[in-house]
Amino acid sequence: MKQLNKYFSALFLSVLLLSFLGCAATPQKEGTGEYVDDTVITTKVKAAIFNEPTLKSAEINVETFKAVVQLSGFVSSQADINKAISLARSVKGVVSVKNDMRLK
Repeated sequence: MKQLNKYFSALFLSVLLLSFLGCAATPQKEGTGEYVDDTVITTKVKAAIFNEPTLKSAEINVETFKAVVQLSGFVSSQADINKAISLARSVKGVVSVKNDMRLK
């Protein structure tokens, strides 16, 4: 019976350790904490763009990976591109902004 308890304890510890390693970040994959942080950043950038009356927020897509914000979509002018980039950079936690927006 004691050996069976040791076996289950070792199995439980192994599963627990593997689950923690599964949440670890790699250069291509975010960790759980980074994913949550990126989601918050994305939401804040979308809100900043939505609250700017000169921008059509429905046409600008926002994605965040490891605090790097990528803006894509179609806008009417270079001024709109510059404004969206400026708003994204002003959000706390943003490391950099990649621009993939195109003019209509």
